[in-house]
Amino acid sequence: QVQLVESGGGLVQPGGSLRLSCAASGSAFSFSAMGWYRQAPGKQRELGAGITPGGSTNYADSVKGRATISRDNAKNTVYLQMNSLKPEDTAVYYCNAALASQAFWGQGTQVTVSS
Repeated sequence: QVQLVESGGGLVQPGGSLRLSCAASGSAFSFSAMGWYRQAPGKQRELGAGITPGGSTNYADSVKGRATISRDNAKNTVYLQMNSLKPEDTAVYYCNAALASQAFWGQGTQVTVSS
């Protein structure tokens, strides 16, 4: 079992930045592929960024160039740095861990981009 707790969401003005954090419990974190998903009102949940256990990353086109995903295995934490935020980035952001065909989710953190 992996438990995930997100933090760092909030209200930010367009053009601003946020760093989301996801703290994971358990000893399997370093073996887990991690991802940040987001779900806007009325839309399906979508992958924003992912990072493998080895540190390879991938990004959705919608955030590419503005987002950076990283992980600190010593702290069991994955981060998502988001810059140049746009109103369309408004969503609930969820942390995901994938391990041995199982998927684990955090409770989500709200990001609202508005002036």
